[in-house]
Amino acid sequence: MAVEPMRNSNVVELAKELGINRGLLYQWRGQLALTPGDETPERGPMSADQRNNRLREENSELKRALAEKGLEVDFFKGALQKIAARRQQNKESGERASTTRSGK
Repeated sequence: MAVEPMRNSNVVELAKELGINRGLLYQWRGQLALTPGDETPERGPMSADQRNNRLREENSELKRALAEKGLEVDFFKGALQKIAARRQQNKESGERASTTRSGK
């Protein structure tokens, strides 16, 4: 309860008001500092096993997303190569490229 007001008030004044050393407030804040997602509203802080499981799940999700993006990149690379090959064919035959003209 003493650490919560540290966000909105001067630590020195808060320490004087509580009659404790300000270093103790910082120590308490450090002990309570949790990374986002390490706390559940119903049960409080997560155990190390729960946190590790959550991190493993998140890691798996990120690996899946990265693999999907890799597939997308490969698809677009292939599509661009096909377009470039068609443009090369058009240049060799003396035809105009199939681009639109500007209205200038």
